[in-house]
Amino acid sequence: MSQPAIVHGSPFLGVERSAGGRRWRLAEVDEALVRRLMPVAAGSDLVARLLAGRGVTPESAPNYLAPTLRELFPDPSSFADMDKAAGLILDAILEGKRVCVFADYDVDGGTSSAILAKYFRAWGRELGLYVPDRLEEGYGPSPEAFRFLKAQGYDLVITVDCGAAAVRALDEARAIDLPVVVIDHHLMSGHVPEAAALVNPNRPDCPSGNGHLAAAGVVFVFAAAMNRLARQRNLAPKGGLPDILHYLDLCALGTLCDMSPLTGVNRAFVRQGLSIMARGENIGLRALADVSGIGQIESVYHATFLLGPRLNAGGRVGDPWLAAKLLATDDRREAIELAERLHALNDERRAVEAAIQEEATAQAERALAANPDRGIIIAAGEGWHPGVIGIVAGRLKDRFHLPTIIIGWGEGLGPVAKGSGRSVTGVNLGDAISAAAREGVILSGGGHAMAGGLSLEPHQIPAFDDWMVAHMAEFKAERDAALDLHIDAVLSPGSATTALYDQVAALGPFGTGAPEPVFAMTDVMPTGVRRIGANHLRFTAENNTGRIECIAWRVADEPIGDLLRTGQRLGLAGRLKSDQWNGRRRVQLEILDASML
Repeated sequence: MSQPAIVHGSPFLGVERSAGGRRWRLAEVDEALVRRLMPVAAGSDLVARLLAGRGVTPESAPNYLAPTLRELFPDPSSFADMDKAAGLILDAILEGKRVCVFADYDVDGGTSSAILAKYFRAWGRELGLYVPDRLEEGYGPSPEAFRFLKAQGYDLVITVDCGAAAVRALDEARAIDLPVVVIDHHLMSGHVPEAAALVNPNRPDCPSGNGHLAAAGVVFVFAAAMNRLARQRNLAPKGGLPDILHYLDLCALGTLCDMSPLTGVNRAFVRQGLSIMARGENIGLRALADVSGIGQIESVYHATFLLGPRLNAGGRVGDPWLAAKLLATDDRREAIELAERLHALNDERRAVEAAIQEEATAQAERALAANPDRGIIIAAGEGWHPGVIGIVAGRLKDRFHLPTIIIGWGEGLGPVAKGSGRSVTGVNLGDAISAAAREGVILSGGGHAMAGGLSLEPHQIPAFDDWMVAHMAEFKAERDAALDLHIDAVLSPGSATTALYDQVAALGPFGTGAPEPVFAMTDVMPTGVRRIGANHLRFTAENNTGRIECIAWRVADEPIGDLLRTGQRLGLAGRLKSDQWNGRRRVQLEILDASML
């Protein structure tokens, strides 16, 4: 589904530059489509407009509003090499071969490896695990890693969430007679490396049309292919074929944390996976929620913003194996121990991140003061941990609404400086980094439209900064458009009822490709503004229609926070959230922006 259509005329409510540096735009929708959607929306003009703004038609509405695997699940055989991979791995299981999964160190890699581990366990087999160290080995398989696994006696390796571009490593595996099955989802340049099987909906010759899947989604489809092949051969373990529907919580978690578009079967994965997550079926996830004080896991927010960072913490600043082990374990005691380690590492990660963010923000402000039209933020520092620079890049990108690259290096942080970038819509950062690498400005790098990574020597940073500033001059219009905050509709505090919230929430799950609605409230007075936590504000917004509780994250020391404390009537923009208080359910507004009107 598409982003809401936007009126490109005058800014909405006259907000050309808000406290958050945004220009407000009101969504424009096809009025004829709104009328056609009214029956689907149970007569609600607002719901019909929200659907129309997301590209939903009366014909596509049933699968959008009630996505099911029955209707949306792809044919596994439509994926290049899927049947070949299933045959190789089923034979390995039946023959008792030693098999190892080589997983990326993020949540998508961890959930993917856990699905396979549980599938193997259902057949009475234990799957080996290898996760590369971010600092020492970098991303994906290497020739050295495959030689190590061969020496450990493994007969076959399955790579998940990596491997599709590991040409040198796959060549080495072939040379040492180590069969490798690749299950990946990353974009490929056009060359398909030789492997025992390479399953990737984004390989150039794959006809599946499912390039939007996360690795966890591809692995889930692979598990279905395995079950189908076993049925065709009239084979099953003693307890019967694995019920892969129980793995949907892992599939949903990987999909959400990898920011995969919530379109097609991904909507079914997430909708049904969240239901399983809420039941606490995965021992590891339940332990992490308990240790972290999260409570019941029941929403996209819980999965993406509470569980995700904790699972990623091991790969960022600690042991990269922890998340994969936690998600795969069936032992409650082991799960609690692993969860406690991840929770502690997440606290460490946040402290490291906060220190780097403060320094990087100061560098960004100085650079923009010297050149307001530079078009990109690049900040660098010795001792900045490569495991958190991507998070900091995302934070600064959101604050300054510019593509951002954060670079770190130092003793114990790898042989060269590492950079991680996040971009704004319309500016392909991965292409820019790749071009810089081709021209020798940096050692290596690449990525996709919204994110990229690179390696360079510290002395190359000034020249790289100059090169990127010059390159970004080509994208002035796109950078200008990135300032737009898309408003779906105007609400009054009094109209933000639990019934309205339930209507809006029924359009979920929300995420990449299915944006959560943003509402504006006009002429409201913030009262009782108070700081909570390190840098957040809570307050009440009220006018003659009623009042609504509000929460504003990470703004206490920012221009938005300053504006909220002025005691003036303002315009607010935010998302509706459900909140429990003293046993009573209420609606609150999660603030995205504020402005004088």
